[in-house]
Amino acid sequence: MDKDEAKYMGMLFLLSIIILKILFYKENILMILRLAASFFWIFILPGFVLMYNWQEKMDFTERFIISIALSAAIIGISSYYLGLIGLHIKFHGILLPAVFIILGFLILLKKKSYSNKQKESN
Repeated sequence: MDKDEAKYMGMLFLLSIIILKILFYKENILMILRLAASFFWIFILPGFVLMYNWQEKMDFTERFIISIALSAAIIGISSYYLGLIGLHIKFHGILLPAVFIILGFLILLKKKSYSNKQKESN
């Protein structure tokens, strides 16, 4: 993620904190921070990291919007099947986003190493 995208993600995180503080004005700020962080952890980051491969073809806004739907889909479907297998649901919120974020970084590293091998062979 380049510096501009990190700045945009930070601004969106702050905006979500402000909106949540307005909606839940009686709650303390730590609860609001925890809620905003959990939304980003489950519904944005896994899809955004997986969508990072299309950085050249899509701008930040498109990837951000698609990442919400992608994260909801992959976390939901994976959670359903892991529940059928027998993994307790209390692990899904921590385990699944971490797995998909790591998977996205591994795909990105593999793609970069493949493109470096292509450049060296030419």
